[in-house]
Amino acid sequence: MLRERVASNIFVFTSELYAQVTAGAVITSAGAIVIDTLAFPSETRQIVQFIEERHGVPIRYVVNTHYHADHTYGTCLFRGARVVGHRLCYDLLNTRGREALEASRRTSREMADIYLRLPDIVFDKGTMNLHLGGTTLKMWHTPGHSPDGIVCLVEEERILFASDTLMPIPFFADGSWEDFVATLESLLDESFEGVVQGHGEVILRGEVRSRIEDDLHYLYTLRARVEELVVKGKGPEALASIGIEECGKSRIPLNGLPVQLHQANAEALYWALKRERYPETGSFARS
Repeated sequence: MLRERVASNIFVFTSELYAQVTAGAVITSAGAIVIDTLAFPSETRQIVQFIEERHGVPIRYVVNTHYHADHTYGTCLFRGARVVGHRLCYDLLNTRGREALEASRRTSREMADIYLRLPDIVFDKGTMNLHLGGTTLKMWHTPGHSPDGIVCLVEEERILFASDTLMPIPFFADGSWEDFVATLESLLDESFEGVVQGHGEVILRGEVRSRIEDDLHYLYTLRARVEELVVKGKGPEALASIGIEECGKSRIPLNGLPVQLHQANAEALYWALKRERYPETGSFARS
């Protein structure tokens, strides 16, 4: 696990075991707020140790930014902390998340002792603020990557934990293209000192707006290319012709993972546009 200090009281932890997924910690005199956990218990335990032993403060809250496994599996290791998330995060963890964890426990020895912890503090509409030790963490709903996604802003430092709302490539196969566009557009005119992505490096202040614009360009370009194939009556096999680079993204980050995410995006958008264009035919089975 890699550790980076991005402000006097804010740390970012980046996994060396899975897709450079990130977690964060805001340290205050009254305790710590942890934002997401890492995918594997061995790395998440290092976060617990760093906060409790190096800083000598209890962990008061763990925020689950969305229900995906790589951000939530370590939540149970923060014993005594209260868990915060969106209402939909609770619902999705309790259904899809529970099923996925059971599958992981059957195939991974490291996951054998992991159990599901659901948020015990949830919010639905608007924003929610956590106040701890003179620090305010502001959270709000940002669907797109997943239905339950939220972002977290450390107001005093203007550091945004964006989770998978920002990562090297927008990924919406488990969410919504339309929601993702709306969420990114809502962030365009905000002023952030830095943005912690859900995967990959921290985005610095001068790069935030251009990065969001790049993501929007990718989403609009991909939709135009997929829509062209749907209009021409092409089958899903034609999606292979839409390269990641022509949509403005690189295949290099996260050890090449963006290529797989791009392909999943294209397929999800293809079937969504099919249903939108030909509603009278009912649902389409993926071949």
